[in-house]
Amino acid sequence: MSSKMYSVAVVGATGAVGNEMVSILEERKFPVREIRLFASERSEGKMLEFDGKGITVKKIDSNSFEGVDIALFSAGASRSKEFAPMAVRSGAIVVDNSSAFRMIPEIPLVVPEVNPHTIVRHKGIIANPNCSTIQMVVVLKPIHDAVRIKRVVVSTYQSVSGTGKRAIDELSQQVRALFNCREIKCQVYPHQIAFNCLPQIDTFEDNHYTKEEMKMVNETRKILEDDTIGVTATAVRVPVFYGHSESVNIETEKKLTVNEARELLSNAPGVKMIDNIDVLEYPLAINAAGRDEVFVGRIREDESIEKGLNLWIVADNIRKGAALNAIQIAEILIGL
Repeated sequence: MSSKMYSVAVVGATGAVGNEMVSILEERKFPVREIRLFASERSEGKMLEFDGKGITVKKIDSNSFEGVDIALFSAGASRSKEFAPMAVRSGAIVVDNSSAFRMIPEIPLVVPEVNPHTIVRHKGIIANPNCSTIQMVVVLKPIHDAVRIKRVVVSTYQSVSGTGKRAIDELSQQVRALFNCREIKCQVYPHQIAFNCLPQIDTFEDNHYTKEEMKMVNETRKILEDDTIGVTATAVRVPVFYGHSESVNIETEKKLTVNEARELLSNAPGVKMIDNIDVLEYPLAINAAGRDEVFVGRIREDESIEKGLNLWIVADNIRKGAALNAIQIAEILIGL
């Protein structure tokens, strides 16, 4: 890593992901010379701590990026579309956590454990993938390299923190309301999330899939650099605060046994295998929360097809699924 120090901006610093970005920059000792924290008008003037100092959150504007080297965005697609090009014109490299730029062909969509070589193609903006896609491709990459994946069927079990703080509050409030025999209020989600599963994440598209499901389809192909992979997804919101879980079924071109898959995944970067059913050990969302790794377990052959595997994949969606992945990209950038 370079000995140079950098001016870093975090856009959306008061949100769940932005706040985590600030914490991880400090935790991983990113060489920050100056940090600038930006958010919307309603958060202007708030104080966040970085490296023992209070930093005032400012409202973002067209002049916010003068002198900034790296800008980490997590403020939604509309903000990114408006301000990321301004940041680039000011000389910053943008790592954007929204969906704004992910499927633009010339913009790299990067998971550092999977396709770090694509970072050098950037023209000022690098896209951070969807949280559910990130954790899945970290596990699929070594398998795809070894035996080529033909098809992926994934069902997700996604925590409310993926929607943001208001959703975390809504789940908490609904649980308390139920236990106290009070009326349930649904403001963030269209239906009760407490003690329920909602088979809808984001809005529906013309093909009856949700935007979240189609993100997983399109992003997986782009990151693995193989448009021939068949991918189908069902994304479900569950009453869990932190940590996304996924049931992933894959069909491969060549046969891969369970033992061969275990060996591949035990040596894969960013992956931790927890798969000991004799003592009931397998990945759990409550154990993944706050951790950097992507956890995989319940590895077994799909007995309905000749060359298939089932996997259970869990990760902290705010951390590896968003903030950490973005900062890992920035670490590669400054090491170039």
